[in-house]
Amino acid sequence: MLSGVCARLASALRGTRAPPSAVALRCLHASSSRPSADKSDRTEKPPRAFDQALLEFLVCPLSKKPLRYEASTNELINEELGIAYPIIDGIPNMIPQAARMTHQNKKQEEVEQH
Repeated sequence: MLSGVCARLASALRGTRAPPSAVALRCLHASSSRPSADKSDRTEKPPRAFDQALLEFLVCPLSKKPLRYEASTNELINEELGIAYPIIDGIPNMIPQAARMTHQNKKQEEVEQH
């Protein structure tokens, strides 16, 4: 899946005149230099850390607003909606059904109900 995204990014960058960003170059370099690994290789490597440079490009799929990275919970937080998207092996899971409600949003709901 990541290689498909990188391939689309590469084709889009070829048509632009602006130089590609550092994140785009890292994505292209990683997809071309990394051979496909089997399951045994994946279990030996430590989990990948989230690349905070991606925050420049990632937005909440529901509100289209910027997200904040919370290192203590390893999540991307949408302050406005009060939801948190998990990050698994350095990859944000931006599917709304996978997001959890934050405590902040629960407190707001309780105030609105009273």
